[in-house]
Amino acid sequence: MVSGDDVAREAYESEVPRMVAAVAVIWQATLLVQVLAFLHDYRQPAVPIAVWLGLSAAAGWLVPRARTHGLTRGDAALAVAVAVGAVVAIGWDRRAHGAGGAVDWSVVGTGWVLALLALSRPAWESICGALLVLAAHGYFILHLFGLTQLSLARLSSSAYVLAVVLIVFAALRPTWRTQARMAARRALLASRSAAERAASAAVQQDRRRRLALLEVEALPLLRGIAAGTVDPADRAVKERCARHAATLRSALTDRTQRAEGLLAELEPALRAARARGLPVEVQVVGDPGRPIREVVGATLAAVESVMSVLPPHPVTLTVMASGDDVELYVAFDRPPRDTPDVTELRRTVPTIARWRATVDIGDTGAGCLEVRWKVAA
Repeated sequence: MVSGDDVAREAYESEVPRMVAAVAVIWQATLLVQVLAFLHDYRQPAVPIAVWLGLSAAAGWLVPRARTHGLTRGDAALAVAVAVGAVVAIGWDRRAHGAGGAVDWSVVGTGWVLALLALSRPAWESICGALLVLAAHGYFILHLFGLTQLSLARLSSSAYVLAVVLIVFAALRPTWRTQARMAARRALLASRSAAERAASAAVQQDRRRRLALLEVEALPLLRGIAAGTVDPADRAVKERCARHAATLRSALTDRTQRAEGLLAELEPALRAARARGLPVEVQVVGDPGRPIREVVGATLAAVESVMSVLPPHPVTLTVMASGDDVELYVAFDRPPRDTPDVTELRRTVPTIARWRATVDIGDTGAGCLEVRWKVAA
């Protein structure tokens, strides 16, 4: 089971690039109409076509990188350079030939770049990118028309467009994260519920199997002793009776002996919890083996730190072992006084153990401590 933050991060990083990809495609397709409509303003029509193709190629390169591992600072710098280069290329062609048509499409054409920065990078990077684009655009506007009301109006409209792009997509960023966290919380609760159901089903199935074995073997033996057909003093009969008695005890009690070494180390925390009014129900599924000293120490510290801040109420401790993976959960229904930081305990455990712990608390106060490690360590 992964933590809520990990799931939220994965959901956010997968949804945002998908949305930006759709925006970039629609944006570029819309711009192509404007580029073709104003080709007569350029003495070299290849320039706007080349700029449009360059922006499309940049979109095809940047968006997949954002989808896989997010934009780095170098990627952001390259994206800003592409945006400024596009504005400069269009402005230079118009400046060289004195064309007086609209030049705003070169600024609007870089809007998806700023949107990508606003969604995936710090705000100051997207703001700096917008200011550089606006500065390059303003230089050519003032060179063409001089310091007139027309040039100032055109420059103001371009600045307004850039500001709207930044504000809209920056506002979407926390909304997207909130939706991702909500989806992550639902997935986490469903996963935890499935794990608890699987643990309960495994315990019940094992008990039914043991009791069924007793019914097939032990009951006929007891009937034979009662009927006098089997000698209870016989050594083989005594051994069978002892074996069946041990099986019956194991079937009717918690299977804590399967994790005797681990639970023995956790017993101080469990006793202290019970003394504070936290009855702890222990469930064990599988054989977690005998963890190394560092794993036991970190796990004990994590369990103690969580149980020490819980109010009196029943708590469930579940140990699940499957293959080389061991998971320990402490589930509680009431909010703790504060949220303990158990992630730092990872530094005390060798890397080979892959030990990690997280505490997840929902809006209602119910939550869970999750500890995971590898048996091979």
